[in-house]
Amino acid sequence: MSLVAPVVSAPGARSAEEIAALHRHRVDKAVAWFREAAEGRTPRLCPICGYRGAFSPVRFKTETWCPSCDSRPRHRLLKLWMEREMRLAPGAEVIHFAAEPWVRGWLEDRGAHYRTADINDKFELQLDITAMDLPDASADMIIANHVLEHVDDARALSEMHRVLRPGGQAVITVPMIEGWTETYEAPGLDEPGRRLRYGDPDHLRFYGRDIRDRIRRAGFDLAEFPAVEPDVSTHALQRGERIFTGTKL
Repeated sequence: MSLVAPVVSAPGARSAEEIAALHRHRVDKAVAWFREAAEGRTPRLCPICGYRGAFSPVRFKTETWCPSCDSRPRHRLLKLWMEREMRLAPGAEVIHFAAEPWVRGWLEDRGAHYRTADINDKFELQLDITAMDLPDASADMIIANHVLEHVDDARALSEMHRVLRPGGQAVITVPMIEGWTETYEAPGLDEPGRRLRYGDPDHLRFYGRDIRDRIRRAGFDLAEFPAVEPDVSTHALQRGERIFTGTKL
């Protein structure tokens, strides 16, 4: 792999061979840059496990994965929200969909009655978030960390509102583009199409700013906890990612 730029003609006058050589050069430079960046240029601090050091890459994203506890940016942002913003009375009923293991101990140490849930049978409650087999007003908090993009979100939000007690909170994160006015959805895409347009073959949409309207339409009062500096640099967060908390009035 050579990082010496090839000699080529002026833009617009390049032969096929020159274009191929220049393309190869730029690919090689990008790979070299990524290899250096993937090693982790700056020590980061994981707020979940306390590890300080280089974070690992995930695909094309550098410094993303905590090599000590496997946390990713959205998990670390959730921990910061829990430490700084969460208000939960002792004995509160918490249901956590697609639960991360570390959450249990942290909440139970603070007196919560914590249960994990998902549509499969690997969790304590086997529940479809769009049709929960739970009584009305029976939970104080429902956590859905990157869940709504996989399901009919209108039904899921409606069910979360139904199951929560007055004053209860839906804690939500989703993949979103703040610069998009509207959520992008293209029903009927096959798996390769979903991977290309949503970034994951199991996703049904990529959210825009109207995620806020969707949460409010379900009857929630909305608050947000964004990933900002210096937290982004300290904890290897995704800039601008948000914890949405919908409170049932």
